[in-house]
Amino acid sequence: MAVLKDILIRIQPVQVLGDTAVEVNSICIDSRKVAAGTLFIALRGTAVDGHQFIDKAVDMGASAVVCEQLPENRKDGVTYIQVKDSAAVAGLIASSFYGDPSMQMKIVGVTGTNGKTTTATLLYQLYKALGYKTGLISTVQNHIDDAVEISTHTTPDAVSIQALLAKMADAGCEYVFMEVSSHAVHQHRIDGIQFAGGIFTNITHDHLDYHKTFDEYIRVKKAFFDGLPKEAFALTNADDKRGMVMLQNTNASKNAYSLKAPGNIKGKILENNLTGLVMLVGVHEAHFRMIGTFNAYNLLAVYGAATLLGEDEMKVLSVLSNLHGAPGRFETYMSPNDKVLGIVDYAHTPDALINVLATVKQLRVDGQQIITVVGCGGDRDKTKRPVMAEVVCEHSDRVILTSDNPRSENPEDILNDMEASLTGAHKRKVLRITDRREAIKTACALAGQQDIILIAGKGHETYQEIKGVKHPFDDRAVLTEAFKTLNK
Repeated sequence: MAVLKDILIRIQPVQVLGDTAVEVNSICIDSRKVAAGTLFIALRGTAVDGHQFIDKAVDMGASAVVCEQLPENRKDGVTYIQVKDSAAVAGLIASSFYGDPSMQMKIVGVTGTNGKTTTATLLYQLYKALGYKTGLISTVQNHIDDAVEISTHTTPDAVSIQALLAKMADAGCEYVFMEVSSHAVHQHRIDGIQFAGGIFTNITHDHLDYHKTFDEYIRVKKAFFDGLPKEAFALTNADDKRGMVMLQNTNASKNAYSLKAPGNIKGKILENNLTGLVMLVGVHEAHFRMIGTFNAYNLLAVYGAATLLGEDEMKVLSVLSNLHGAPGRFETYMSPNDKVLGIVDYAHTPDALINVLATVKQLRVDGQQIITVVGCGGDRDKTKRPVMAEVVCEHSDRVILTSDNPRSENPEDILNDMEASLTGAHKRKVLRITDRREAIKTACALAGQQDIILIAGKGHETYQEIKGVKHPFDDRAVLTEAFKTLNK
């Protein structure tokens, strides 16, 4: 509970109509969750305009409303706060309401196209192992120290994230590691959060259905670093050709990790095989259970962030050497009698697929086939569909194109988009099986002894979204069940 005038202290309203001494019991942006004493913030979303629900929120007991356009029919006893941009003030208001939880912990944000979940999860696991109470906000799960909450977005909305941070602060968390999506930056979801550091992993074409241009996508990612305070650290991937751009205008301390380019956090891969990675990190040699060059970058980012936060180098490497990373990220499964290797990975962009397939190719021996099962999500960037199909055909021996999360689209239309540019040898590699369960079972049936099956795109997800309905579906469970039928 708080007094309205106290939680408006950081914003500059266009005008206020009503009493600012009223008490506020809760804040929400969803009119369906309004109760007596709620402050309702009307946001203009990409699909729905919250201004349409102001009257409903007031009828349900809202004591105050934040909006960009005042309603014509205002109710006595309700305070209306007009602002220029509701989204831009929502996080600031929520932060004040929840007692500025980010000021009570050290929060590190991880942004980039690929690697966010693994990097944030490894940091969470590392700091838990180091003995700290720690929070995690990720695509897969949110952790309030040992407690787990279901994650619905990579980065929650501005009000929900402050409520979640408040729970973490109340639980005594000292550190929080969170994924920061480009949508979250653009929609001001992270406004009101005091960051102790920011990490950039990489950037490739993604979310162009939302950002429209690649330049805009880069600008939004960079905006996260532009907003870091001078007391924070900014850590970028110097081997990404746009990595150093992220540091151009930041006030935070500038740091870079790399395997190739100059940087103050250097690594070198000495061995990369099915048993893991052996790396030179700075002057220290370390063995990690995780596999692949892309994970070498994730591990370097985690090591760099931890040491920038003041942790001992050797202690960090010792703990990291035993960690496994995030669920659904290069998870490996063996068929009975260890004859066929299955890999489940969340890779759903061309660059992520290249990284994963490059790692698979490094691991295989002569004669082993790579069979890849892949699809593309519906209602998302269509330009990457033919590119993903080309990438998979280029780096696989057999390819099964299948359904991912078609959402509102016809799965057949998505597969048509993927197949559109395939010709010759690439086209001859392809089977088209729309039903994802059948596609995975077919891949297992096609696999010979020692072959490798990659199932890409969904990773940790335990559902398949079709026409607005989430049906239970887990690539890992389907693969495991299919393996049971193998006699190879």
